[in-house]
Amino acid sequence: MEHRGTKEIETERLILRQFTRSDAEAMFKNWESDPRVTEFLRWPTAKDVSDAEQVLDEWIRGYDDPGFYQWAIVLKEIGEPIGSISVVGKNEKLDIVHIGYCIGSKWWHKGFTTEAFKAIIPFFFKEVGVNRIESQHDPNNPNSGKVMQKCGLKYEGTLRQADWSNKGVVDACMYSLLKSEWE
Repeated sequence: MEHRGTKEIETERLILRQFTRSDAEAMFKNWESDPRVTEFLRWPTAKDVSDAEQVLDEWIRGYDDPGFYQWAIVLKEIGEPIGSISVVGKNEKLDIVHIGYCIGSKWWHKGFTTEAFKAIIPFFFKEVGVNRIESQHDPNNPNSGKVMQKCGLKYEGTLRQADWSNKGVVDACMYSLLKSEWE
């Protein structure tokens, strides 16, 4: 892989860009403080804006590494982040990136997560040189799997007790898209 870092990507309704410290209030308000959003995630629901600031500080430091990918999903209509999409794991030897995402519940079922995910796929295959894009979800969160399917990822199976979240140890439904399938 030839890492490029978190480059800005624009779609019809969204701008995917690096987070800035000034995003803390929107991040807290739009998804970090929402227990419906964090239910299937690995971090606790934020109690105040300082929780979002701590996460942002870590992400902003990460941007110095060209192998770090963490985008703010900014809705053009309101000009602020409504979620995030990122590489949560990678395998350099096999040219694999593992994608994770979340979006505020106010924007669920409107296609924004699918639009963001579809936008990063060509970036990873064409610019970074990825061979496999993968993602997974808890079977109790099937809407996340629908996003993966709409983006062309294929269901590979369910790994039993292979992940963890705020719900504890959970199963993981695995999906992937190979560069050869995408081309």
